[in-house]
Amino acid sequence: MILKEYNPLFPTVGTSSPLVLAGPCSAESEEQTLATAKALHREGINIFRAGVWKPRTRPGGFEGIGTPALAWLAKVKAETGMAIVTEVANARHLAEAVEAGIDGVWIGARTSANPFAVQEIADAIAALPSSVRESLTVLVKNPVSPDIELWIGALQRIAGAGVSRLGAIHRGFSSYGKSIYRNHPLWRIPIELHRRIPELPLICDPSHIGGSRELIAPLSQQALDMGFDGLIIESHCRPDCALSDAAQQITPDTLASILAGLEKPDPEHASTETLESLRREIDSIDDELIELLARRMRVAREIGQLKHSLHMPVVQPRRYRSLIESRSEAAAKLGLAPEFIRSVLEAIHEESVRQQINLR
Repeated sequence: MILKEYNPLFPTVGTSSPLVLAGPCSAESEEQTLATAKALHREGINIFRAGVWKPRTRPGGFEGIGTPALAWLAKVKAETGMAIVTEVANARHLAEAVEAGIDGVWIGARTSANPFAVQEIADAIAALPSSVRESLTVLVKNPVSPDIELWIGALQRIAGAGVSRLGAIHRGFSSYGKSIYRNHPLWRIPIELHRRIPELPLICDPSHIGGSRELIAPLSQQALDMGFDGLIIESHCRPDCALSDAAQQITPDTLASILAGLEKPDPEHASTETLESLRREIDSIDDELIELLARRMRVAREIGQLKHSLHMPVVQPRRYRSLIESRSEAAAKLGLAPEFIRSVLEAIHEESVRQQINLR
């Protein structure tokens, strides 16, 4: 159903050379699109990505040029020979992209979270002539929420439409509060996806995970160390002037420098089950734990201020006992020893009390 076989668009999948898709977050103008594509092609990039329709979190922002920009991508293909890929969010997008000669499409995180939207695209793909459908590469980004079943469901819907050139893109997951990442990588989820569907090409999107240029290189290396097949990276000829996601875009020459500095794992030894891969997963989880603890302490300080204004004591014994009991029961259901979780909760409570006392 989903094969990591030789693909005219993705010929490096399954080899020691990582697949790289690069291009601007958005195709903003014909000049910007062509200038970026030609610069990338000079650096050896053969697959050009650019957004045409850009779903934004809030209205009023730059939402892409739309259909006219497809002609610019077609011109990139004609003048450089690069394969071209773009995001589609509905059946109309797909039809227009196919008509423009697009080689591949990706389904974004917001769309993959909606089974109705994914099924609409799948139905549109199924209705394509078999020659077009069989030549089209479709990549599915993970949903915005950390739901592996939703991700797999989206992949299954597209595979069920007759797509054989299918892959997944890991772009991280949305979370609330401050973080060093724009979207948490939660590496354990793509690792689990790979475990369940090992033949599925897996591509990492360090631009959207990191949200900043400085994180692209280390995140790219992490992905390759974990056995990812490739990278999709946002690159713009003038990133500081980009109309969307400027902070996470890099110039083509910077991209070339990053790629040259990456250590390519030996395919005979690269595995998501290696000790190093598992250690990196632990590192990622530890980062999440630290961020969660910091958030918890911020809330604890707010509670401390409120208690002070209401002339309440810092320690509430009944609340504390209830918390320990309920959390211990929940932890036991997840296979954690009650003694372990009790000691962790006691340490957290002690620090919360200390911070609240310091406010007085």
